[in-house]
Amino acid sequence: MSLQIGDTAPDFEAETTHGPIKFHEWIGDGWAVFFSHPKDFTPVCTTELGYVAKLKPEFDRRNVKLIGLSVDPVENHAKWAVDIEETQGVAPNYPMIGDTDLRISKLYGMLPASASGDASARTPADNQTVRNVFVIGPDKKVKLLIVYPMTTGRNFDEVLRVIDSLQLTAKHKVATPVNWKQGEDVIISGSVSDEEAKKVYPDGWEAPRPYLRIVPQPR
Repeated sequence: MSLQIGDTAPDFEAETTHGPIKFHEWIGDGWAVFFSHPKDFTPVCTTELGYVAKLKPEFDRRNVKLIGLSVDPVENHAKWAVDIEETQGVAPNYPMIGDTDLRISKLYGMLPASASGDASARTPADNQTVRNVFVIGPDKKVKLLIVYPMTTGRNFDEVLRVIDSLQLTAKHKVATPVNWKQGEDVIISGSVSDEEAKKVYPDGWEAPRPYLRIVPQPR
C-alpha cells in the first residue's frame, strides 16, 4: 500500500508511551503529525525527537497533536527518552508508538508487506524507509507526506510552515507562494473567478499576470 495526499490515513490501535490509543479517536477534531523512526537509540532521530519536544507549544497553538513511532517496544522508548533529555535538553512530551510487529509500518507503506521477524533483531538499515512525516487533517485525510533518508535530519520548522499554509488554505480560497511564511501575501486560488474575488477583496489585488493575483493574507 502506498499512501498519497488525499487518502484517508489508516486507522489503528496501538500501545504508546502514553497508554493505548485508537488513532482516529486520538486525533479527534484537530490535526496530527505522525512521524516514524527506524530504530531507538539512533543518532539523527535522537536530535529530531528532542527538537520536536521543544516545538510542541507551537504545534499545540495550531491544534496539532504529535505522535512518533519506532518498531522497538514501548519500554525501550522510555529508556531512549532519558538519553534524549540528557543530550537534547528535553524528553519527548508526546506519545511514541511501539510497533514491534511492524503492523503499522506496513499499514502506512513504510515497510513492505513481506517484512517479518523480530523487531529487536532488525537494524536501522532494515528499517531505513521508516523515516516518514505524515500531516493528517481533522477529516483524517493525509495532507502532507515527506520521506527522508537515514542521514538527513528532518526540518520540523518546515513542517510547521506547511501546517500554517494548510490551515490557511483550508479556511480561505487562497494558495501560498514559494517560501511563504505566516503574515506574508498570498495568491487567490485559480478556481475563484475575478467576479467572485471582487466580493472578497473589494480593494482589488496586484496581478503581474491575469492568473497571478496577489493579496494580503486573510485573517
